Amino acid sequence: MNENTTITPEQARRNLFMFPLGTFGRDMIYNLFTNYLLLYVLFTHQLTPAQLMAITGIMIGARVFDALNDPLMGNIIERTRTKWGKYKPWLLIGILSTSVVVYLAFNVRLEGWSFIWFFGIIYFLYSITYTMHDIAYWGMIPALSKSGSVRDKLTAMTNLAAGVGGGLAGLFIPMLTTGSGAIGGNAQTAYGVVALAFCILAPLFLMFTIFGVTEDRSYMNTTPPPVSFKKIISTIANNDQLSWMCLIFLLHQIGADLIVGGIGSTYIYFTYGYRGGLYSLFSTIGLSASGILLIAYPWLSSKWNRKTLMKGFGLILTAGFLIMLIAGLFMPTNMTSFWITTVGYMLAQLGMNCYYVIMMLSIINTVEYNEYKNGTRDEAIIASIRPFFTKFGGALCVLLTTVTYLIFGVTNTTNQISTFEQAANMGTITEAEKLVQIDSVISSVTSTQSHGLLIVMCLIPFVMMIGTYLLYKKHYMLDENEYDRIVAELAARSAK
Repeated sequence: MNENTTITPEQARRNLFMFPLGTFGRDMIYNLFTNYLLLYVLFTHQLTPAQLMAITGIMIGARVFDALNDPLMGNIIERTRTKWGKYKPWLLIGILSTSVVVYLAFNVRLEGWSFIWFFGIIYFLYSITYTMHDIAYWGMIPALSKSGSVRDKLTAMTNLAAGVGGGLAGLFIPMLTTGSGAIGGNAQTAYGVVALAFCILAPLFLMFTIFGVTEDRSYMNTTPPPVSFKKIISTIANNDQLSWMCLIFLLHQIGADLIVGGIGSTYIYFTYGYRGGLYSLFSTIGLSASGILLIAYPWLSSKWNRKTLMKGFGLILTAGFLIMLIAGLFMPTNMTSFWITTVGYMLAQLGMNCYYVIMMLSIINTVEYNEYKNGTRDEAIIASIRPFFTKFGGALCVLLTTVTYLIFGVTNTTNQISTFEQAANMGTITEAEKLVQIDSVISSVTSTQSHGLLIVMCLIPFVMMIGTYLLYKKHYMLDENEYDRIVAELAARSAK
């Protein structure tokens, strides 16, 4: 079988642009479904405590199932042999099916337990379809280059594209769905239109990767491994550095996802008013520093090693969380405290995003360690670890969010808001009347509720980040020098 075993410099340069562009639309869909679906449900549906717990159970169950499905999908990709390679067929199948599922999630109108059943079906379908292209996408990185410096650039540029895509989604979703700027004058119509737009953009952008990227397909000349959980488990168990990264990355994801998973937006709405523009500012400015970091990361990594960077950015994220707490707990509730809270969130996100880039590179680099120690690369299986623990961490975040909402009586407020959103959707009240009524509901939120949300969204992420740093510092041994040594040793072996 005649396949590419080397990548030319021209192809490598093209990969640096074509591969990152592919995730721009994917991360719009991911942001919409992962970070706004629960918010959409809360603000557009009447939920009893039993129905909220049912939705929580579905989300946790689907994410755990999704997490378990990730390594299996990675194993299936490893077995795939087509004239388009093993990754690109799954990119195409996955993104098209995901777009259909996400469109339905925000455009099918049901209420009560009928909606809960529909929600369960659609959530599990999303878990299956998104995994297809997500594992294939990130699994391609080791096949695009074995150079540590090139991977740094590729990973940074890909995360930048993902951040821009997700950031733009985070900017426009609240502006176009909440408050006076909602498309159609109500949240239900607005979310449906936004979902349609994202479901068109995601496949279009992924075409840059499918048609523009050249990968090393030397794997096509090897016998595909059998699909088995034993292979998945043994890959993790026999790679001690990968095993530690599983725990470390899980802690990071719990901390990083808690604010954007719903608590952050609820806090902003309850504290500063039901205006989507404010949360857009909070989330967009908060994430803007991450874009600067991703551009600067290749330079930063050339000056300082990863553990030194984690120490420095750990101090930055600590300052960020302290600023958020001080502004929210001890300052008057006005635009000054909002802007100070937003700056604090920007610093916290700067630190957490630096940790994320380092975690990703650290997982990817265990591919060569696996080859060095066990004789096989198992790229797709190892690449599945990141989404596996992203989703498992997301499941725990859903649980923490729901418990927080129940403790502080959040659904009592959101049920009242959803009543007025539904009335506006049916045309029984005007948009202006809807906003007046919702402002009245928001004004009844107590300081105990808003302060409770703030404390949860600051303290839990901070504790998770400290745990991430301490475990990484002590147990991850594949620093830059050791990785280069392993790559050189592998090259020497192949030359014999």
